[in-house]
Amino acid sequence: MNVAHLIAKKRDGRTLSDVEITFLIDGYSRGHVPDYQMSAFAMAIYFQGMTLEETTHLTRAMLDSGDRLTWSNGKPKVDKHSSGGIGDKVSLPLAPLLAVCGVDVPMISGRGLGATGGTLDKLESIAGYRCNLSLDEFRNVVHWTGCSICGATENLVPADRMLYALRDVTATVPSVPLITASILSKKIAEGLDALILDVKWGSGAFMKTLDQAQTLAKSLVAVAKQLGVKTQALITDMNQPLGRMIGNGVEVDESVDILQGNGPADATELTIELGSRLLVLAGIAVDRTHAVLRLQQAIADGTGWEKFAEMVREHGGDATAPRRRGKKSVVPADESGFVESIDAERIGLTVIELGGGRRTLGDPIDHSVGIEFLVRLGDKIDQGQPVAHVFCDKNDLTELAVQLVSISVRTGKRPIASPPLIVEEID
Repeated sequence: MNVAHLIAKKRDGRTLSDVEITFLIDGYSRGHVPDYQMSAFAMAIYFQGMTLEETTHLTRAMLDSGDRLTWSNGKPKVDKHSSGGIGDKVSLPLAPLLAVCGVDVPMISGRGLGATGGTLDKLESIAGYRCNLSLDEFRNVVHWTGCSICGATENLVPADRMLYALRDVTATVPSVPLITASILSKKIAEGLDALILDVKWGSGAFMKTLDQAQTLAKSLVAVAKQLGVKTQALITDMNQPLGRMIGNGVEVDESVDILQGNGPADATELTIELGSRLLVLAGIAVDRTHAVLRLQQAIADGTGWEKFAEMVREHGGDATAPRRRGKKSVVPADESGFVESIDAERIGLTVIELGGGRRTLGDPIDHSVGIEFLVRLGDKIDQGQPVAHVFCDKNDLTELAVQLVSISVRTGKRPIASPPLIVEEID
């Protein structure tokens, strides 16, 4: 087959076969197809899209480019994926809660992307926590503990790692077929029986409109089912931060609060909603009512927190060690009124300005910085009232962060209804 011919075929909006897509992806992962041709192919997909069948073939080809995990015990293997949001720390409490309820959670996560914080960056604020486990170490932690959260190895879906780096520098990241294949190839490589997807929409999400989120969620669910994994998706609101804390160490602290029954209502609710659906998909619970009760019990009796601490120990860390937090500064409200809109993306970018995220690959992370956001959409506030706290030891960065957070909150004269957290469920 001729690579240029296949690029032209997709450029002209024609459908590629399984054999043709496999030829391209296999050739790229082996070094036979150069970056410039794969860049052209990605751009052709960006403009012409792909059918469900093509996206499934692309996902399978990327999945087959490297290792796939297999498991010897009979416990269901489940995982959750979020499309990313501000203050989204749900993976941290969810994995141990699910493990307590009788499923294994082999969760392979990533670093921060854009304004969105990364699960691995948050976990590394825990003293001693190792994110880079070998596949054998990862299997052992899951086998003995029931859950593990770590980074991908070089041999796990290498085609995705190569293609994602290329998309990042060729402006082809926001393509639904490419996003679908990237997410699902990594998740299905974990050897899952069931998967729950949290697709966010709004000012702090990758998908800014509800229509975009619905399109992505439907694509993810359809392709995952084609590949034999029981899957559901929730479309959730990200027009304001999830929970109160945004950062690394502060989000770990809030995750512990959730596990100990003291977490914010929205983050706790979303953890339970995602977890309950996974337990039903995995056949562990007969219905969601039963599943919710099991998860709530794991919080109430402390077993969820104990499981989290156990998982952290297996990764070389100490969940009980205090996490350093920068000096607290107040962000006052500029004017009185009702909170009308929150620029959640700007809040996430502010954490990056403080040093809590990366501008370029390899930037160091300051795990002590963060923001505590104190108001919600629809709240009545008075001028001068604290709307947030900034945690940072550097005065110049603190002043900048206070300004950025302040202009992220817009008030109006009339009250508005707070938007629902869960907008839609897609089966």
